[in-house]
Amino acid sequence: MAKTIQAPLPGTFYRAAAPGEPPFKSEGDAVAVGDTIGLIEVMKSFTPVVAEEAGTLVAFHVENEDAVMAGQPLYDLDA
Repeated sequence: MAKTIQAPLPGTFYRAAAPGEPPFKSEGDAVAVGDTIGLIEVMKSFTPVVAEEAGTLVAFHVENEDAVMAGQPLYDLDA
């Protein structure tokens, strides 16, 4: 059963470390505890979104560079 992971803080969500770089994770990718899923940028400070559980990334709820609010669904993880 998929679990929805929420944004830990408000800001801009990035799926890659920099423009033109490959995404940290894509739909269907295996996720291990400690893997970086994306970054949230607030006032030029980047906070990694790190997996707290292992599983398979099922779907993202936000696109690259979308503004997110704390508690907003980011992605689904199937354990």
